[in-house]
Amino acid sequence: MGAQKSVHAGKAKIDFNVDFTHRLCAAMMVHSFSLCVKHPNLFGKSEKLDLLWDKGLSDSNILIAYRKPRPEWLAQHSFVFQHSISPEVGIHGVPVDNFSKTGSGGVNLCRFSAGLDLDEPGTSNWTTKTSIKFEHVRPVNDDGRSISRDLHGYSVTSSGNFHDNMVVLKQESRFAKANDHSFTRFSLQIEQGIPLMSKWLIFNRFKFAASKGVKVGPGFLLASVTGGSIVGDIAPYQAFAIGGVGSVRGYGEGAVGSGRSCLVANTQLTFPMNLMLDGVLFCDCGTDLGSGRYVPGNPGLRHGKPGAGVGVGYGVRLKFPMGHFQVDYALNAYHQKTIYFAFSNVAS
Repeated sequence: MGAQKSVHAGKAKIDFNVDFTHRLCAAMMVHSFSLCVKHPNLFGKSEKLDLLWDKGLSDSNILIAYRKPRPEWLAQHSFVFQHSISPEVGIHGVPVDNFSKTGSGGVNLCRFSAGLDLDEPGTSNWTTKTSIKFEHVRPVNDDGRSISRDLHGYSVTSSGNFHDNMVVLKQESRFAKANDHSFTRFSLQIEQGIPLMSKWLIFNRFKFAASKGVKVGPGFLLASVTGGSIVGDIAPYQAFAIGGVGSVRGYGEGAVGSGRSCLVANTQLTFPMNLMLDGVLFCDCGTDLGSGRYVPGNPGLRHGKPGAGVGVGYGVRLKFPMGHFQVDYALNAYHQKTIYFAFSNVAS
């Protein structure tokens, strides 16, 4: 359900969009609240201000972005401030039930960042975005108190203190091409940690994602591969978490592995069953490429993660005017069954 209200002040207009999202995952209902406030003419010169707030049961995210208009042939820049709190279950979570679920490891991340985003003018099918930001990361326990070590006594920060600071320079390039029968997408992200002060993190991280979709008769075949690697003095929470809905289905979040490198491949075939129902067959696989032991504190080995996993399954997609409801049934390499429920509105 959603509610929208507009407030006019001269030529300015503020749109309030309030969305209540209900998600059902493994027979458990999770409620979240979203608030979106947009001002298209903040100081009378078409400056845009966006305020986004997402609040869940155990996580919160606040994003403020200010954009000043520039000619289309110049890079568009925006100032971005963000504060979030979320459980770090991908790295510090404990796999249970034959790796099909992930329990809390008692570590949550409180992040604050402030920086500048630059969107370069698009050329052909390519778009480029560059950003530089300061980031402050403070691990906390389930009671909200700052911690420097996990339940096993291993450090959860790179500095060994109660927080990490870093300045990150990031560049992202995207390619997209589509027609009536297929599409191709590719993205590459490169991040560099700049140690402006002692104990500030210095690292280099890259991540790529490539996907190809092809129409096969009445159905549609989608194949994708993602991967990446990170070098330098990193904190455990910067490792790649493998496993979960957006990675390898059939496993809990991060239950496959936690590594300095990763490689994940997904294949999915969607076929129509009737006007309102689509069927899905999928196969996911992922690996940390043997890099789990190089993560500080080796959380993957301590939690018994296998380092590689395969998940197969099927599902259905119910199409309604207000959105799409999907159900996926996945089986992992340990013959553990998991059912995923999700609901997405038409816009997403």
